Amino acid sequence: MQIKYHHLLSLLLLLCLCCKEKIQDENRFVIYQVNPKKQNLKFYWKNDKNEILKNIDHLKNEVEAKNEKLVFAMNGGMFEPDQSPKGLYIEDFKILKSIDTLQGSGNFYLQPNGVFYVNQNNQPGISETKKYIQNTGIKYATQSGPMLLMDGKINPIFQKDSKNLNIRNGVGILENGEIIFAMSKKEVNFYSLAELFKEMGCKNALYLDGYVSRAYLPEKNWIQKDGNFGVIIGVTEPK
Repeated sequence: MQIKYHHLLSLLLLLCLCCKEKIQDENRFVIYQVNPKKQNLKFYWKNDKNEILKNIDHLKNEVEAKNEKLVFAMNGGMFEPDQSPKGLYIEDFKILKSIDTLQGSGNFYLQPNGVFYVNQNNQPGISETKKYIQNTGIKYATQSGPMLLMDGKINPIFQKDSKNLNIRNGVGILENGEIIFAMSKKEVNFYSLAELFKEMGCKNALYLDGYVSRAYLPEKNWIQKDGNFGVIIGVTEPK
């Protein structure tokens, strides 16, 4: 009886710690978990008139005109001055921007950078750019950098005590194939963002963008519809 009591006490303590960590994470980050096999996940850039959407408010109006409800949205990668995607961008199996394998300055070129993609079977993946293999089965893809996690390990270029702080967002994939999107509510460094994805159980994670980042998640009372960026990743459901 004594052994069972101690076992129960240990279990309750572990549950309390897990709950505390989850609350702390949600105080620091906007977090949304997607099952791409069951939910309607899409990448957006332009509307039906070939106009760049630019922000979440315009996307919301666009999907509502099609009798859909926007459940979640977040900017989905870096962009050029003309708001075209920086690096590879695939939408509905069409390659709208080619992959960028060049060397350069800025976060996009911090190594290794990578590609977040979803295939025709709604199976997501995150690949280092140099390991990415293009095929006709890729439904959506966006390129960004740097990689936050690689095979469960935090990118070694990050420093835990770095003072390079900013609003940041990224994407990671769980072992069960579900996707984690996260955006910091306050300024954080790369290491903190990578650590979040690791603690949540992701093996691979990719940085999306910095201070321009916005997220829309009304179920958690987080509504940002402004912004001025390129690719947007959204989840919708029928009205």
